[in-house]
Formats: sequence, structure tokens, C-alpha cells
Amino acid sequence: MAGKFEIKSSASGQVMFNLKASNGQIILTSQSYKDKAGAKGGIESVKKNAADDASYERKTSSDNKAYFVLNAANKQVIGRSEMYGSAAAMENGIASVKANAPGAEVVDATVPEEGKRSKGK
Repeated sequence: MAGKFEIKSSASGQVMFNLKASNGQIILTSQSYKDKAGAKGGIESVKKNAADDASYERKTSSDNKAYFVLNAANKQVIGRSEMYGSAAAMENGIASVKANAPGAEVVDATVPEEGKRSKGK
């Protein structure tokens, strides 16, 4: 199973997406968008920027957990990782985004089951 982007509705009624690795683990969570079109644009931005190491900001939280953010070319945050216990684990997360994002299918979890899957865009 390859990686996938899963579009979901948030509790506030906005739309967001997660990039999941082939094992189902969430490796990147997007910001909230006002509509599905915004989320789909964010997914395209992840696909476009995932391979560029300069697009990743490596950070450390106040409780010393490593995490990263993926930025678009305009430096706007596209998505954030989970918190990792070490910098090495964070680097593995970045490598997973680089490997999974470009060819990941898009699954729309905001629609009924029969309309859920669409390849690519």
C-alpha cells in the first residue's frame, strides 16, 4: 500500500488533510482550510515541495521534542509533523514525507463511501 492524503472535515467545519505513510501512520497534518478546494491546493503544494529539503524547518518544542514543518515556496506553512523523541526520528519522518507525498493518492473522507477515492488530484 502506498501513502495517501486523506481529506477530512475538522470539528470547526473547516477542511484539512493528513498525509499517511504506507503503514497508515500520519506523517504530516495540514493547516485548516475554509473549503475542499483549499485543501486540494495544499495537497498539490505538498507534492510540489516535498522533495526539496530546504522546504523543511526542523524545530524543537518547549518540552524538547523534535518536529518539522513543511513550507511552500512563499514560506507559508503547508503542514506539520507529529512530535518525535529524537532528531533522528524526525529525519526519518521527513524522509517518509519525501518518499510518500509525490505519488500518494487522495482520499476524500468528507463524502459518502461510494465517492471517496480519486487518484491524483
